[in-house]
Amino acid sequence: MSTKQGRESGSTSVKKEEKKVKSESASTHVTLRFKGQVREEVRVFRMRRNVEMRKVMKRYGETRGVKWTPFVFILKDGTRIRESHTPDELELKDGAKIDAMLHHEGGGYAESDVLEVNRGLLKELEDMGFSMARAAWGLHHSGNSSLEAAVNWIVDHENDSQFDKTPVVEFNIEIESPSPGDDTAETAQARANELKERARKLREEEETKREREREKERIRAGKEMMETRRIAEENERKRNIALRKAEKEEEKKAREKVMMKVNADKAERKSRLGLPTVAESTSTSTLVAPLDTKKMLMPSKSKEMRECLRSLRRNHKEEDPRTMRRAFDTLLMIVRNAAKTPDEEKYRRIRVTNRLFQERVGRFKEGLEFMELCGFKREGGSEFLSLAKHDADLSLLRDAAFQLQSAVTNPFFGLLSKEAAEE
Repeated sequence: MSTKQGRESGSTSVKKEEKKVKSESASTHVTLRFKGQVREEVRVFRMRRNVEMRKVMKRYGETRGVKWTPFVFILKDGTRIRESHTPDELELKDGAKIDAMLHHEGGGYAESDVLEVNRGLLKELEDMGFSMARAAWGLHHSGNSSLEAAVNWIVDHENDSQFDKTPVVEFNIEIESPSPGDDTAETAQARANELKERARKLREEEETKREREREKERIRAGKEMMETRRIAEENERKRNIALRKAEKEEEKKAREKVMMKVNADKAERKSRLGLPTVAESTSTSTLVAPLDTKKMLMPSKSKEMRECLRSLRRNHKEEDPRTMRRAFDTLLMIVRNAAKTPDEEKYRRIRVTNRLFQERVGRFKEGLEFMELCGFKREGGSEFLSLAKHDADLSLLRDAAFQLQSAVTNPFFGLLSKEAAEE
């Protein structure tokens, strides 16, 4: 019984030792699963946690039968593995998957696609809603300087699809991260929106400035085109003028040659026929200048009536202007009535002794003379001025009305005439 118990205790101690060895091995070693590019099998390697990854990288290249240096080894989160890294530094868990990407010209990952970014800033950008690829490219091109610079770059290149490809990311521990704040998700989103809006406004201002420059360039190009077209048209016009002038000169010379040939033929025919040659002579005509004679014209009735009215105005300029206006209006009314209704005797017969007529016209000698010029006559000692029906000249009466109308409407009538100036 005691022997059996001793055996059981011995086997138990052996199992404990094995478990202890396994646990110690698990704590000091790690199993890594390397997967190549498309349709390549997974290769499993086990290594110590404190050993550099260079050894397992070389081993992977040997199993592939190629050099390991063309490969880029990437973790699932996009972190690139350097040969100097150790599993402990990378915090690799047992069974961690590693992608082995062969980079070359024209395809795959290139060395220029390996980006060093700040882990803290990258996380903040991802919390704001940006993709890991866009956030990494933004931090890379902004030099990991600030969150705002990265957001500005992302907004400026939001339509560039080439930055949708997830790059190889290497976290540089030497880049200092800003101290983590107490920002909540809402605060981070608000900051992101603010940065986006600021970047959008800046982009709009730059676009407006570029559009203004483009408009100036279009205007300048349009002016240059118009000036070029104007110069071309001017040159074309000058060429056409010169061409027409040359054609006219050629035609003139051709006509002269023809005329010379014709004259020579005429002279030759006359000499053959024995006819005398007659020299052409040009006859000159003298221009006789017409005699400068002055026609002596007698003053017409119209001029006499105008002069009579002027005399009336000049000789009585000390009178009230309204008195002269009433005299002209009365004469105009008499002349118009006689011209409109020459058959009515009452309009052709004026009583000189009438009080109103005497006050307005009769007391002025020039007024009575004007009526006589219009055809009114005073026979014997009669007190009437009469215009006989057969003596009524309508054209003369209309002319008299025109002269009176001019005297009424022109305030300087008769005052600025030559005779008035001489007085």
